[in-house]
Amino acid sequence: MDDSSIAQSEARITSRLIDSLYTEAMLLADEARSYFDDAGRDDRNTLEPFIRVGFACESLKVTTRIMHIVAWLLTQRAIETGELPGKEGRRPERRLGHAADSDPELVAKLPASAQRLIEASSELYARIQRIDEGVVAEEPAASPARALMGRLERGLGGNLA
Repeated sequence: MDDSSIAQSEARITSRLIDSLYTEAMLLADEARSYFDDAGRDDRNTLEPFIRVGFACESLKVTTRIMHIVAWLLTQRAIETGELPGKEGRRPERRLGHAADSDPELVAKLPASAQRLIEASSELYARIQRIDEGVVAEEPAASPARALMGRLERGLGGNLA
């Protein structure tokens, strides 16, 4: 397998991963919308007032996580298709946005369906976060040896060979 074949294979795997995660995020978004907007109303109405407020806050956290995930995945697609240069895509404002953690004590008091959606959004967000951190980690680190060579070269007037 030559270098171009390897690069194409890696691109397909990356593209497939992005597509798979995007599908997962969109299915989760639809499930969360359906639950929190419709089916969860009956569950919400059975909760005591303080927990009901927590239920609303947690539904917003789920939505925020999913929105950050989808935005990040669309950025990765843009990089993959060449619409956005890779360096542009790694700018801080294009990285995965911050999403607040859920309160485990509150989540334990919520209906099982809400707990499952909260856990699923947190788990997916954590996976994407690890990938996002890995993308940044792939950036070439400044080599101390190269920095020393550069200083020596400058000190010797560029005659180091």
